[in-house]
Amino acid sequence: MNPRAGRIVVVGSLNADLTIYTQRLPRPGETLHGEGFTVNPGGKSANQAVAASRLGGRVSLVGAVGRDANGDMLLDSVAAAGVDVSRVRRTEDVETGVAVVTVDAHGENSIVISAGANGTLAPDDVAAARDVFDGAAVVCLCLEVGLETVQAAARAGRGAGATVLLNLSPIAQIPQGLAEASDVLLVNSHEASQFLDDADMPGPGADAAAWEQVRLQFAAHGMGRAVVTLGAHGSVVLDSDAGEGRRVTRIAPTKVDAVDTTGAGDAFTGALAARLAAGGTLAEAAAFASVAAALAATRKGTQAAYPRLDDVQRLRSGA
Repeated sequence: MNPRAGRIVVVGSLNADLTIYTQRLPRPGETLHGEGFTVNPGGKSANQAVAASRLGGRVSLVGAVGRDANGDMLLDSVAAAGVDVSRVRRTEDVETGVAVVTVDAHGENSIVISAGANGTLAPDDVAAARDVFDGAAVVCLCLEVGLETVQAAARAGRGAGATVLLNLSPIAQIPQGLAEASDVLLVNSHEASQFLDDADMPGPGADAAAWEQVRLQFAAHGMGRAVVTLGAHGSVVLDSDAGEGRRVTRIAPTKVDAVDTTGAGDAFTGALAARLAAGGTLAEAAAFASVAAALAATRKGTQAAYPRLDDVQRLRSGA
């Protein structure tokens, strides 16, 4: 399997992450002392692009940033990871998007985002980047930009014959047309429940039969292939296109000492895209992504914390 086979197109957000570290997350109305502050490159789509590129993917990013210092920082960071940023538009009158992140002593986080320039990304930007979709293997999407833009990118990906990977985050109701234009849905268990009309999700120790019912529910909502991440309990691959006995696959968690889980989900998404683009099955890609996301959580920050291909291979081999 060629790790650099197939272009990955990521369409979406770039944010400056304003991160403060505390012993615990504040309660409503509470003020706490922080223990360090950083400004780092982030945004779900930028993170996913960097993660995929570090793992051997050939990646183009379509997005928007302001003509400001944060925009400079983001473009420099993403380009340094080997991502093509020629389709990231710079806005003259809107500042770069920002995420305010709080991280506790256990690596858990809370995040509030302000869209900024991300809110200006439009279907016209997708149309202007049509050439990067030609021959693409995977188109990677999230919901930090407008739904019309996400739908336009999904249609462009479908038209190019690419696998359209939709990360349903931040959680939102999506049109049926977007579900039908997406090939793989990536959600955590909370997002999965909301997508399935507040359905109960199986517990961490649930067997394949319980998850088979969830697979059927996803299929009824137009999503035949989905990956549900379960935090410390690993993930579950629900693949209606797989053969009998392989439609539900449990992916074991990778045990690490987590320092900062911010962006670990984006590392998972980028890694999933990279292995799908390299020709892996959905279950193979999810097993690979589990290791990549775990490694990302062992260091502070997002993009700078993402592993390279040899890091993942080393941990998977037990070396």
